[in-house]
Amino acid sequence: MTAAKPAWRVEAAAGLTTFFTMAYIVVVNPAILAAPGTGMSFNAVMTATVLLSASMTLLMGLYADLPFGVAPGMGINAFFAYSIVLGQGVPWQTALGIVFWAGVLFTVLSVTPLRAQVARAIPENLRTAAAAGIGIFLTFIGLKNMGFIVADPATFVRMGTLGPKSLASFAGLALMVALLRRKNPFAFLAGMGLVTALAWLAGWVQAPEALVTAPDFSGLGALDLKGALAPALWPAVVSILFTDLFDSISTFVGVSKACGLVDAKGEPLRLKEGLVVDAFATLGAGLVGTSSGTAFIESASGIEAGGRTGRTALVTGLCFLPCLFLAPLAAMVPAHATAPVLVLVGALMFKSVGHLKLGHLEEIGRA
Repeated sequence: MTAAKPAWRVEAAAGLTTFFTMAYIVVVNPAILAAPGTGMSFNAVMTATVLLSASMTLLMGLYADLPFGVAPGMGINAFFAYSIVLGQGVPWQTALGIVFWAGVLFTVLSVTPLRAQVARAIPENLRTAAAAGIGIFLTFIGLKNMGFIVADPATFVRMGTLGPKSLASFAGLALMVALLRRKNPFAFLAGMGLVTALAWLAGWVQAPEALVTAPDFSGLGALDLKGALAPALWPAVVSILFTDLFDSISTFVGVSKACGLVDAKGEPLRLKEGLVVDAFATLGAGLVGTSSGTAFIESASGIEAGGRTGRTALVTGLCFLPCLFLAPLAAMVPAHATAPVLVLVGALMFKSVGHLKLGHLEEIGRA
């Protein structure tokens, strides 16, 4: 790094800030991937989520020396569950194989000059539109889980009847928005906690018999590599590859420039190393049993708190490890408690559409 490293206590506080800002993924990711019909186990996906987040965030600190947290990406997890597994009827084991092969291709791109060539070849408006489109998809799923919209045979979708669960979910959403406005790192966790507490008081969920349990490693190595190579699934491999590539480059470039982690030429520090770790996170995700991993934009919270080196990522990665044993508590969180997170994260992704030149018909058409 170019400047003197901050004190360990500053980096440790920054690492904790990043962890609490992105810790919601430990609950939300298994809630999405283990949605009814996918066939995936909530506990197994949670174990995979924690393993991937801890190991890849530690690798980000040790190899790339960057203060970024890594975890299964929001948006791409919904694409995995709802488009590939539920939408196309692909077995989840085969879908994990798709993630693995996308990770292999991403790794090749990251360690060769092809990365820069591909990044330059893809128009900025397409990258922006991809992020915005995934954001809309994520928000749609969140509104559905909140009960705000339901299926309709005539119009495909309509407003739902707002019952007690929807109102509880809205209360969680309001709390998250209020805390996000104050840049509180506990915003998502507090909102999910409020809705879960209301659900417990109302008798919609039951407290677990045990607070901790052994991790469920049944998802490790369960991927179907051969089945994922079927020609009909190649578009899914390419979709995950380029979504990961767009997401990671946007995160590294955007956060680095906003927080001053750039060199004399204004380029992000150690971008190649960061992308290599990001590629390994996608490859490793298929191996451990979850959707592809990526650097989290929430890492900006820790960087703003003083994190400048990989030591911040080391603290964040270590914080994930105790979550391996908290599956009973995570499983207690109902779908209408995680739904507001989907709505807000999707909305935040969609705001990138503001970078499009809306007055230019040609650009809007391509996007």
